[in-house]
Amino acid sequence: MSDSIPPAYGLWSLVVLNSAVFIAFAFSFAKPLTSRDWRSFSAFSAFIVALFAEMYGFPVTIYLLSGWLVHQYPGIDFLTHDAGHLLETLFGWRANPHFGPFHILSFALIGGGFWVLARAWPVLYHAQQADRLAVEGPYARIRHPQYVGFVLILLGFLFQWPTLLTIAMFPILVFMYWRLARTEESEAQQRFGATYERYAMQTPAFVPRNWFSSARRQGG
Repeated sequence: MSDSIPPAYGLWSLVVLNSAVFIAFAFSFAKPLTSRDWRSFSAFSAFIVALFAEMYGFPVTIYLLSGWLVHQYPGIDFLTHDAGHLLETLFGWRANPHFGPFHILSFALIGGGFWVLARAWPVLYHAQQADRLAVEGPYARIRHPQYVGFVLILLGFLFQWPTLLTIAMFPILVFMYWRLARTEESEAQQRFGATYERYAMQTPAFVPRNWFSSARRQGG
């Protein structure tokens, strides 16, 4: 690598800074209160730290796949930051990856995830304060918008900067959120009885019913 090209890795201050910014940003939306909230938030934070540790610190995935990558894509310096966006490289797009389709999709998913968290938190907080079910806002469309928000953000980062560790972590985190959701449902059913049963029958858990038709109606 030329001395004129700034190093893409070993930038641990950026690892700390970016991790802190995204974790604090997510915290401002999620505001964990219970031990269950903290478990889900801690798992999200671990994913974020693992992601930025490879993005700016030490590229474990690049080194483990270096033999195959160099053989399949000769002439590409995989120790540059742009080459670390592996999906653009694997699909043969040579333009700036920050303006590529995977990066744009990543921003849409991450932004959508934070939007869902921002909309869900006030509804959940006021419902908890009033000791009632959260059924307004995003909770009128799905029963667990907070977990959907986290998963959208994680999926967005996977499209932006996939690593072996985060790819392995992602299904584990999704399963953990699913288990937490099931636990919450069991507790809500015991606490609110028939009220919760009616709500659960009318409201999907994770994917809004008639999503596309509703979007078309709202669009006029």
